[in-house]
Amino acid sequence: MYELIRSNKRRSTLLVAGFVVVVGIVGAAFGLAFGGGLIATVIALAIGAAIAFASYWKADAVALAVSRARPADPDQYARLHNLVEGLCIASGLPKPGVYIVDDPAPNAFATGRNPRHASIAVTTGLLDQMNRVELEGVVAHELSHIRNYDILVSTLAVTMVGAIALLSDIAIRTMWWNGGRVQRSGDRSDRANPMAAIGFALLILAPLVAKVMRAAISRQRETLADVSACQMTRYPPGLISALEKLQADTTVTHSASTATAHLWIEQPMSGVGDEGHLAGPHRWFNTHPPLEERIALLREL
Repeated sequence: MYELIRSNKRRSTLLVAGFVVVVGIVGAAFGLAFGGGLIATVIALAIGAAIAFASYWKADAVALAVSRARPADPDQYARLHNLVEGLCIASGLPKPGVYIVDDPAPNAFATGRNPRHASIAVTTGLLDQMNRVELEGVVAHELSHIRNYDILVSTLAVTMVGAIALLSDIAIRTMWWNGGRVQRSGDRSDRANPMAAIGFALLILAPLVAKVMRAAISRQRETLADVSACQMTRYPPGLISALEKLQADTTVTHSASTATAHLWIEQPMSGVGDEGHLAGPHRWFNTHPPLEERIALLREL
């Protein structure tokens, strides 16, 4: 179990470093596409850094707002608050904000910058379908995300993907308006710059690569959180039973979006498990490993 935790942490570190590299590539592509060289590259990187920094401080509030989460009333949701408090005391964590999402699909997520600035949200469908032991397993899974600083990694992934996508979109739209041509000094011809074509290709590919990397980060972190949750509760059958119920339920989480899909305990969007000629490429963008794989791993603990 501990080797799995160490392996997942190493991979996540490498993937975050990869995000930094991709941002740098986007900056370089920006410079190539516009013939601005180092100046255009520095400007693009500065814009990306500013977007990521601003989003980092507000990403948790945005995720809660997008998911239409509301604070869980301590009296109405006493069972949930008691579970969260008990697990936090046992694991030495400060109690996060507790939120409810009015959605019939059973699901949950955690968000925030660090353990002192974190929140967990569960859907009404989860509360309706899970018994106390199963709900404890799900809550422990989300608290594990907080304890392992997965919420920080996920937030950085969201902001970096957003910065990469926005920079690429700005550059592509600007090149489209300009006809994809760069006039050279002393040359009024409309010949296309081959370096601009290379930059254009990189700008198209960068968002796709970033999304695949974000999905890879999320998949590694979900496995780590499952194992950590069992360590926290000392009772793997509780989380196994919860995951089996999630596997049997096919309700789409309508409160989720593509931007927040990787935060939830299971893949919240429709289309999971689709087969066909494009099944392989579709799995590249899956933010979660298959539930049957997660259940099989927990059974081996």
